[in-house]
Amino acid sequence: MENLIALVNRLQRACTALGDHGEESALPTLWDALPSIAVVGGQSSGKSSVLESVVGKDFLPRGSGIVTRRPLVLQLHRIDEGREYAEFGHLPRKKFTDFAAVRKEIADETDRETGRSKQISTVPIYLSIYSPNVVNLTLIDLPGLTKVAIDGQSESIVMDIENMVRSYIEKPNCIILAVSPANQDLATSDAIKISREVDPKGERTFGVLTKIDLMDQGTDAVDILEGKAYKLQFPWIGIVNRSQADINKNVDMIAARRREREYFAQTPQYKHLAHRMGSEHLGKVLSKHLEEVIKSRIPGLQSLINKTIIELESELSRLGRPIATDAGGKLYMIMEICRVFDGIFKEHLDGVRPGGDQVYNVFDNQLPAALKRLPFDKHLAMENVRKLITEADGYQPHLIAPEQGYRRLIETALITIKGPSEVAVDAVHGILKELVRKSISETVELKQYPSLRVEVGNAAVESLNRMKEESRKATLQLVDMECSYLTVDFFRKLPQDVEKGGNPTHSIFDRYNDSYLRRVGSNVLSYVNMVCASLRNSIPKSIVYCQVREAKRSLLDHFFAELGKREARQLGTLLDEDPAVMQRRLSLSKRLELYRAAQAEIDSVAWSK
Repeated sequence: MENLIALVNRLQRACTALGDHGEESALPTLWDALPSIAVVGGQSSGKSSVLESVVGKDFLPRGSGIVTRRPLVLQLHRIDEGREYAEFGHLPRKKFTDFAAVRKEIADETDRETGRSKQISTVPIYLSIYSPNVVNLTLIDLPGLTKVAIDGQSESIVMDIENMVRSYIEKPNCIILAVSPANQDLATSDAIKISREVDPKGERTFGVLTKIDLMDQGTDAVDILEGKAYKLQFPWIGIVNRSQADINKNVDMIAARRREREYFAQTPQYKHLAHRMGSEHLGKVLSKHLEEVIKSRIPGLQSLINKTIIELESELSRLGRPIATDAGGKLYMIMEICRVFDGIFKEHLDGVRPGGDQVYNVFDNQLPAALKRLPFDKHLAMENVRKLITEADGYQPHLIAPEQGYRRLIETALITIKGPSEVAVDAVHGILKELVRKSISETVELKQYPSLRVEVGNAAVESLNRMKEESRKATLQLVDMECSYLTVDFFRKLPQDVEKGGNPTHSIFDRYNDSYLRRVGSNVLSYVNMVCASLRNSIPKSIVYCQVREAKRSLLDHFFAELGKREARQLGTLLDEDPAVMQRRLSLSKRLELYRAAQAEIDSVAWSK
């Protein structure tokens, strides 16, 4: 069981080393989950003397006013033999065998944190004492409650101390050691008053009554010690501290303990209670109770630690990796982030993520519908056909078939296909731009670096713009090719269709005949529809080849080539992570280190059983 207290001691030291000592924080705290014993009392309650009696050494600073201005986590370790010594958490490799030096170091370390302003700090001091005269126990000595600020202290210090004490003892895992002097009315006890506020049923409060030997003649503390005056779940324990004269004479603490035992054993009022009185009994009771509480909390601690590790790892994953320091590392980091973005963009196009189907919708619905809406019927109206054929004939009418008229009618009709073709190019371009925007927003790593996010977005859009222009040229060339060379076989069949449209040789005599003009218009419309059907298939191929395929293949190629020319400082400007995010990651990393260490510590104790 002894290693359970040692386990909590190690976890508490790790907590403080990594910045977790139970303060209000946006980070999960392990400190609050660890069982502890907080020593609470007024300035004149004899609190320091109780601690020294339990330890068996003079080691706490003394003086007037508020002496304890930082929490002191006192970890007692029982050793079988050897010279007793002390170690501070902030001086891990230095052993103190002179306890007067321990007292001085406590005062000095307090001043290092608070200055000489007599203010208080919530950052604890860790002190471990190894001795054959102690039990395994951890106590947290808190600043004494006071009602008046002294010179050099702010008026708020009274409330500051009370708030600090309350922040410790209100935690459900905190055992309260409430120290009250017997020569004062218990109803006015600062320790009992604040303990009652946070533990009204007294379920986790141990009452300690000091200065019993200093009570007025004819009075005693039997009713309090028997739990009649103020009942707690645990029996009250009486303590007889050394007198000021004993302290001045440096009376040995071991001798003081012997006198304490003799006092309770020989005083008639307390003889029946002597077996559960004194500082030695107090230490044993607290040690045993702390062990039991720790043992009962181990499963809950393991569950809390495992759950918090998962949460911390998840948040760190969302925040991303820390920024590299060298140019090569920064370039690699940028490239890796860009590759993640590029992969997400490709997933959208390939159907793994939504959005790529919109490109097909352009080809399957928008382009065909736009081609159908082209006003070929107006273009091939009889008057327009007559006008274009007549103009094409010039001063000399055609002999057999109006070839120039056909060409002009066909060319002017096909040119109108350029409009829907360009619209299709623009539509796919718009879809690709939107997929770039979505991919950037879905690339978690880019959220860390606003400048990189902007540059990647701009580079991707610039690439898409270049691809759009290439696609526009290629698509319009398809239309131009159809205009520049007509399919001869289509027209060779026309003179053979006498039954369907009459004898074309009549054109010499009635070239402006309505029936003949309708036949010319019908022939031109048939040819234009044939070309439209062909372009309906070839335009999507051109767009996919020039835009979609290129976007998948080389969206950021220009950006990568330009990145390679940049210096470390320029690369660093792209990785301009929010300082708050950097600090958050650092804090989370430290807290994760703490919880993993705690997990290993608890697992090692569990396996040892």
